[in-house]
Amino acid sequence: MSKRDLVKQSRRWVIKIGSALLTNNGKGLDQEAMALWVEQIAALSKKGYEVVLVSSGAVAAGMTRLGWKSRPKAIHEQQAAAAVGQSSLIQAYEQEFQKFSKKTAQVLLDHDDLSSRQRYLNARSTLRTLIDMGIIPIINENDTVVTDEIRFGDNDTLAALVANLIEADVLCILTDQQGMYDSDPRKNSMAQILFECSALSTQLDEMASSGGALGRGGMVSKVRAARLAARSGASTIIVGGKIHNVVPRVANGEIVGTLLYASQQPIAARKQWLAGHMQSRGDLILDDGAVKALRQKGRSLLPVGVKEIKGHFARGEMVVCLDLNGNEVARGLVNYSSDDARKILGQLSSRIEVLLGYRDYDELIHRDNLVLE
Repeated sequence: MSKRDLVKQSRRWVIKIGSALLTNNGKGLDQEAMALWVEQIAALSKKGYEVVLVSSGAVAAGMTRLGWKSRPKAIHEQQAAAAVGQSSLIQAYEQEFQKFSKKTAQVLLDHDDLSSRQRYLNARSTLRTLIDMGIIPIINENDTVVTDEIRFGDNDTLAALVANLIEADVLCILTDQQGMYDSDPRKNSMAQILFECSALSTQLDEMASSGGALGRGGMVSKVRAARLAARSGASTIIVGGKIHNVVPRVANGEIVGTLLYASQQPIAARKQWLAGHMQSRGDLILDDGAVKALRQKGRSLLPVGVKEIKGHFARGEMVVCLDLNGNEVARGLVNYSSDDARKILGQLSSRIEVLLGYRDYDELIHRDNLVLE
């Protein structure tokens, strides 16, 4: 079975539409184009597909309504534009979906919603409920309140994390380019669209680092998003949003755009959250034996294998495990606070109770709460 056939058999989709498409390159919301995409998404939904829409465009739409010609640099002005534009964006979507008797729900997420275990589970429960009710969630980053320190950076990343969140089969990124090219088509008339590739292929890195097409127009972020989505088993389609009838053509397995397919089976929901967890609270520096135990033997992390602890964290928070050269090995939920972890650093598990006065766990991080990089 081909990779495109797997896309054809998929049923749960996250579709992301970029601001360049939605705002007609900054000229205001492109209502005509939005109507076409909504018609395609509504048709997909009526065929039994479960669709979540991640939509950019709030800041750009707000700038147009406010009469601003250039994007403001001050964060409070960007947030004001987002507040003005978000209402226009959702109203436009709602009006179009109503034509097809489809209900929509606005969902604004920020970094903390996906980095807090409790809020993550709440968001997942809400989205699943909306999907079960046949409602199409329309998701955007909560630009009105988010700060630079906790923002996702781009909606490609947000869309990938939403794919993890709802365990989607496909992440479809509609962009202003036909797909990914093997070199910059503006400089190389022989450039070819990359129709299919593993999301983890180093070929993609080589293209990005060459300064070609992948390094422009946000394609680097799309590669990163595809790899995030692949961690939960979702394949990513990057395709031109203005291609005629693009969404059903992708759903029918037609070879349009670029398919960056997942190379592994979906992992457990808890590990999906860890893989997409963006805010770590500290670092654990591991010795070579511990690295080998994690990577080759699938073991839990014991205190005896930890050489150094950086940062301050509470029990249950996420930490990153690094080898002696500073390379990320894994990340997971830690069983002891940073203060207590320092007391048992490099010690056998049998000494935990002697050193701390209690022993809740033998492991610093249990393998069920650990995901390898």
